[in-house]
Amino acid sequence: MLPPAATPDGLAARCTRVLFSPWCRLGLLLALLACAAAFTLWWQPQHLLTAGRPAQLSGPTALVVFALAYGACTTAFVPRPVLNLAAGALFGSQAGLAGALAGTVLGAALAFGLGRLLGQDALRPLLRARWLTAADRQLSEHGFRSMLAIRLFPGLPFCATNYCAAVSRMGWLPYLVATALGSIPNTAAYAVAGARASSPTSPAFLVAMGFIAVSALGALVVAWCKRKALRGH
Repeated sequence: MLPPAATPDGLAARCTRVLFSPWCRLGLLLALLACAAAFTLWWQPQHLLTAGRPAQLSGPTALVVFALAYGACTTAFVPRPVLNLAAGALFGSQAGLAGALAGTVLGAALAFGLGRLLGQDALRPLLRARWLTAADRQLSEHGFRSMLAIRLFPGLPFCATNYCAAVSRMGWLPYLVATALGSIPNTAAYAVAGARASSPTSPAFLVAMGFIAVSALGALVVAWCKRKALRGH
């Protein structure tokens, strides 16, 4: 006897399983990131440093739009230092810091959510190398402490660390709180530098740039110490 033909419901169920499979979702994530990166290259947000904000935007509305654009740009691998400098140049050190921090948390949440929804199931089984499993264990078991250190000592690309955190088992709350707190010092330094860029010999600009240099050096030292620890696991 011939087997019964596949019913439409069975075919739809199989197509649904394929579409929602881990690797299909990962492919969707990569496609979204590629499109976002292409749009960013076309838009060239670094022009905000020289062109300024659109004339029709002013006051709180301009700051909200900037924070939304900031969050979207960071998911497409736009470097945060450029956006932080632009925040200071466009809005001044205090308002620029507020807008940049809001955009930082928004961008971190977007990347974490996309990575958790579309990439985690496909990528977790690939964490087989010893240093990868050690890094995953560190992020999963000590999420707040690890993310706070990453934000305080910049060095790794912001967007890449967001997606790596999404693959781990870190919780939402420690991730976002550590991102908000740990991003304050360097974001403030870049915002001040952007606001005082027209007077590069001013004490505020020199202090901000000095802090950025010291934090970058600290990041190198921490990364050097952690490298041996991760290899030892």
